[in-house]
Amino acid sequence: MDIGARLKEARVSKGMSLDELQEITKIQKRYLAAIEEGKLEILPGKFYAKAFIKEYANAVGIDPSELLEEHKEEIPETKEESPPVEYSRMQRAKKESVEKNSKLFSIFPAIIVILLILAIVFVIWFFNGSSSKGDNAAKKEKLDDTEIIINNPNDKDKESSATEDNNKNEKSTNSDSKEKQKDMKQENESQAELTVVEAGTGSSPKSTLELSNAGDEIKLVFETDSRTWLDVKGDQDQSLYSSTFEAESSPLELDLSGSSQIYLNIGNASDLKVTINGIELEYPVDANQYVHQQLWININDQEIE
Repeated sequence: MDIGARLKEARVSKGMSLDELQEITKIQKRYLAAIEEGKLEILPGKFYAKAFIKEYANAVGIDPSELLEEHKEEIPETKEESPPVEYSRMQRAKKESVEKNSKLFSIFPAIIVILLILAIVFVIWFFNGSSSKGDNAAKKEKLDDTEIIINNPNDKDKESSATEDNNKNEKSTNSDSKEKQKDMKQENESQAELTVVEAGTGSSPKSTLELSNAGDEIKLVFETDSRTWLDVKGDQDQSLYSSTFEAESSPLELDLSGSSQIYLNIGNASDLKVTINGIELEYPVDANQYVHQQLWININDQEIE
């Protein structure tokens, strides 16, 4: 008995229809039927063969590991099953961070030399200025006692006007500084934050996250270099997107403003970048090891203290 017939027999013995199985596994009915008929080429890609068969087996009570081992000759080998050649986005980000830090440390000696030169120049300038002031003071002491210095009465008015202008400029500068500080504070207070509440377990982990201080608008952006299955739902199980998401359609932007909860069902998490209000989502479970992941994101409108 081939793997498709065995799965179908287990489904029928449990009295489950393909529609019920579709609701449990979130896999389209036509793909489930293709697995039962042994037509794996109908799936969106060979990559999905193992993932979909595992979901099917779990739903009908069969150990997926044993099943795949017994029928491994029926499942086509794919490039995707070999260890990934490229780093994941998170690994690339860490590598770039290390390279930036290395470059920064490499220029420290040059910075130190420049600072020493500037310090020496400042010391020379300071002592030359002090010497010049001493010479001027000595010259003033040698002025003739009979010399009369006449001050222009208008000079006092000019000095008073200049003082008032300086005070106005200082007040204007302080006001601008306070406004900038206020704007920066408001910007920091309005920044959203995405946190993990509970990381999922199992072959298809179901995790819960929380988006705090989201504001009035909630926008999701999805990006992929390959293809993946993507299912997006809002409040009251409202389906906003449910299809195979390919690189030709990337990036995909969805507006979920006003939602209190978001549901994501992702078939190939290792090749899907998700951004919410400008924040890149980090999968709670390793996306390279668990490609099929389900995420519930609760929206919390309260501002972060």
